Amino acid sequence: MVEAPQTDEGWFALHDFRSVDWDAWRAAPERERARAIDEGTRFLSARESVADAEAGDSAVFSILGHKADLLFVHFRPELDDLSAIERRYEDVALADFTEQETSYVSVTEVSGYVSDDYFEGNEADVDEGLRRYIEGKLKPEIPDDEYVSFYPMSKRRGEEYNWYDLSFEERAELMAGHGDVGREYAGRIKQVIASSVGFDDHEWGVTLFGADPTDLKDIVYEMRFDPASSRYGEFGDFYVGRRFPPADLGAYLSGAKVPTNEYGGGRDHGDGDHHGGDHHGDDGHGDGDHHGGGDGHHGGDHHGGEDDHHGGDHGTTDSSTGSADGDGNVDEEAIRGELEDLDIYAGKPHGEDVYATVLYSEADVGELFEEVDGLRGNFDHYGTHVKTAVYEANEGDRSAVVSIWETASAAETAAGFLSELPEIVERAGEESGFGTMGMFYTIQPEHREEFLEKFDEVGGLLSEMDGHIETDLMVNHEDENDTFIASQWRSKDDAMEFFRSDAFHETVQFGREVLADRPRHVFLA
Repeated sequence: MVEAPQTDEGWFALHDFRSVDWDAWRAAPERERARAIDEGTRFLSARESVADAEAGDSAVFSILGHKADLLFVHFRPELDDLSAIERRYEDVALADFTEQETSYVSVTEVSGYVSDDYFEGNEADVDEGLRRYIEGKLKPEIPDDEYVSFYPMSKRRGEEYNWYDLSFEERAELMAGHGDVGREYAGRIKQVIASSVGFDDHEWGVTLFGADPTDLKDIVYEMRFDPASSRYGEFGDFYVGRRFPPADLGAYLSGAKVPTNEYGGGRDHGDGDHHGGDHHGDDGHGDGDHHGGGDGHHGGDHHGGEDDHHGGDHGTTDSSTGSADGDGNVDEEAIRGELEDLDIYAGKPHGEDVYATVLYSEADVGELFEEVDGLRGNFDHYGTHVKTAVYEANEGDRSAVVSIWETASAAETAAGFLSELPEIVERAGEESGFGTMGMFYTIQPEHREEFLEKFDEVGGLLSEMDGHIETDLMVNHEDENDTFIASQWRSKDDAMEFFRSDAFHETVQFGREVLADRPRHVFLA
């Protein structure tokens, strides 16, 4: 008997496709339409804020074409959570104007292709990058303001080509090549692969997210020529659409282009109920195949149980200004305020609207840079990419890989691919205690030696301070005048004590004379 890969399951998924009865909508009195919009908005807002469960994610998408008008996507820890959501929607006034055209039920999973250690219980041997990859696969986040393509697929069981007759090694080899194609879409495509074996008509449900809809087409097109798809893939109907916030439901039903605003300012989803709160309850009424540019498949995860090949999105990214106290409680604005009181700029690097992820590697810096440079070439195709660079430690044997993006979802996707870099040992924010980093200290070339001497002097003072764990100067592999300082403290109070010290203020004054621009102090939890 052919060996079946082991699997591990995560959140259950419901893709709920709805059509709008436009004749009934146009004929309805204005009062009824207003009620449907109000209750529908509050129901969808409550789902996106996960008011009905301990964890999960939800989103609403407009669907193009005749097969459906709306798609509600829900991820929840329990199958019963999805059942309750589906039934609660029928109590919302909006349901009177919609019909369920089709649906798809599945569960996220990773398989034995990902790691022997993970499935054999050798938890200590599973590296942190892989651990984050698995977490991201089993508990996915839905990106904001992105196009979506959903389709079901199965593996062929023909007389000539039968996927399930292949040995584990043959399937793994096919999926390795499959994943190589997907890496070309790093930073552009994020995917969720969920198994539907025993749940629905196909074996997997594939959900692709991308800021450019042509990327969705291109990645499916390219993978059709890969043997894992051309010989063994069988596909169901494809659906394409775009996410919009629940607050835009009225605009959608009136025929306006949605989203009406770019996600960020003015978006409704994620902050709970709409229209000032839900006075009726939390729901607004009465109570495998491929494509994992950012997440697997294409980065290696080929449809869940059969094709998870450790090559995609290895988890989520930290915002460049996420901060925490010693207990891990995020309090970004409080820290910003304290630093501003001390006349210390605490913004994000290269402006106020970008996101950074930082990973540390113990690989040879030349080898690491070569790998990063290859990924960076792909990242540069994506309009939200700001910068990705390798920083060598002034002391110590690890380097830092810093990647900066204009959106959190793009940074999250990039983090997965960066987590695959050789010998990744840690991610900024995973250390114990409170981490703070002064990023992008750009030195005037003629003052470089002075800066290094000053850093050594300050480093000596830091080593004597209570609560200080470690501080190192990282230098850009391509530009010796671009530096990144990683500093680790036992608690926020210890770090703030240093910022209040005379030594720090003397250093700030010195920096005004030798730095090419203003340093940015960025916090990571």
